[in-house]
Order: sequence, then C-alpha cells, then structure tokens
Amino acid sequence: MERILSAQKYLSHICINMEYNPSDHPRASTIFLSKSQTDEVPSRNVREKRKSLFINNHLPTRRKYSSCSTIFLDDNTVSQPNLKYTIKCVSLAIYYHIKNRDPDGGMLLDIFDEKLHPLSKSEVPQDYDKHDPEQKQIYRFVRTLFSAAQLTSECAIVTLVYLERLLTYAEIDIGPGNWKRMVLGAILLASKVWDDQAVWNVDYCQILKDITVEDMNELERQFLELLQFNINVPSSVYAKYYFDLRSLSEANNLSFPLEPLSRDKAQKLEAISRLCDDKYKEVRRAARKRWASVDNLCGVRWVPAIVS
Repeated sequence: MERILSAQKYLSHICINMEYNPSDHPRASTIFLSKSQTDEVPSRNVREKRKSLFINNHLPTRRKYSSCSTIFLDDNTVSQPNLKYTIKCVSLAIYYHIKNRDPDGGMLLDIFDEKLHPLSKSEVPQDYDKHDPEQKQIYRFVRTLFSAAQLTSECAIVTLVYLERLLTYAEIDIGPGNWKRMVLGAILLASKVWDDQAVWNVDYCQILKDITVEDMNELERQFLELLQFNINVPSSVYAKYYFDLRSLSEANNLSFPLEPLSRDKAQKLEAISRLCDDKYKEVRRAARKRWASVDNLCGVRWVPAIVS
C-alpha cells in the first residue's frame, strides 16, 4: 500500500512539473528568459569600463527610427526568422543556461559527458567542466553545424525547445562539460523533425570528423528516450520561444538589422494584408448567412383561430 501511495505521489509530482513545462505549454515562461534576468548588478570594474567607453565616444550603433519619408523594418518574422541573428539569440540563451545553472546541479549523464565521449581526438583538459564557455564559443559551434548542414532558422528555435524539454524531463542541468553534446543532440533531432530534407547522422560525422556514427546513433537514441519520445512542438510554443528570443536580444542590445522599406516589399506586404482582409470578409459573410438562416425560422406563421 505504501508503494502504491508513493508511486501516485511521484506521478502527481511529474504531472505538476509537466503542467508548467515551457516546452509543452504556451503560457509557461521560458527558462532561458528567466535565467537571463537573474544576473547580478555589474561590478565596479565593469561600470568603470562602461563609463570609459562612454567618455571615449565608443557608443553602440544608434537605433534607427521611422519617419514620414522612411520606414525601417527588420527582416525577421515568426514564420521566417533571420538565420544569423536567430542563431546568435539561441547561443545567448544557451550561454545564460550555463552561466546561471543550479549550483547543486542535476544528474550528470554519461552520454553527454565530453570526457567520456569527446568530439575530437585532441586531449580533453582536466578542468574541462570547470570553466564556462563564452557566448562567442557557443555561437561558433552552433553556426558551424547550421552552416555545414544547411539548416534553417526555424530549426534553431526548435533546437532550443528540445534543449529545455530535455532539462525539465530528465531533471539535468547544462554545464561546461556537457553543453556541446547536449546541443548537438538537440540539433540532430530538430533537423530530422523540422526540415523536409533531413540530415543523416553520417553527415554530422563529416562535419565533426572524429565522431563515429555509432556514437551519433546512441546520442540520438538516448536523447529521444529522455524526451519520452515527445518531439511535438505546437505552433503556440514555437511562437512563444520566438518572441522570448526577441525580448532576450533587445535586453542584451542584440537588435535585428533594420532596413528601409522598399517599394517591392511594401507591395508584398500590401498584397498579404489584402489577402487577409478578403479572408476576414469571407468569414463575416458566412457568419451573416448562418444568422439569417436562423432568423428565417422566426418568420410569420399562421395560428389557427379558436372559436368559442
């Protein structure tokens, strides 16, 4: 009886955790955005450095604003994100995952350990799991895989969804000693699920020369098992991650490039707007027809007279 009660308690605990899992539910806050907001106040040296940059006029690029004559738009939408800046944002999200990870940490699985499963033949340092990688290092690693495999920007967002789903499902944390293999497993799975032309495991072995196909297959298999074979990404969850990545980029001065609105692009936007307006009118007309059919049921009806 005690075993049954403990099992029910464990299952209820899992259900509660899944209910607030951001990779499954659109209303749950993404983990990377909350971790990016937990940074401490900049130290005195950092403040002094920023002050000196301000004095020397080394200011960041000023943001462009629209006017009556020129309208600036970024080439980035939820359906077609900008590839370069999406990869930068995803790399920044992974960076905050590593930087602000739980000090106690979770389980350390062997399949993601770079000491046990190195990605290259070069010797792994003894302190490989002690020093956090810089954002540029994470960006170069992700960009190399996406460029060589010719993956899309949507695949980068799905990669981040799978990564956070892995952290919550398996109750593990990402750190300096396992981040590369965890990101590689997420990219491997996202490329097969999202892209029409999937990249085979042997193709990644041509990118990472020193890794074997057997290792890639085992990485994919265990990654799927840890996700409980839940590879579905609802459109609402995808959109949430996209907009949270935009919020992350704005908070870190990583703005998307703005370009003047050209005549061709304005015509395309006008055509899309006209198409949406036509569809909206069709829906309204169909609704009015349904209402009219109901009203006809309440027309004039003959009532038999009662003669006393």
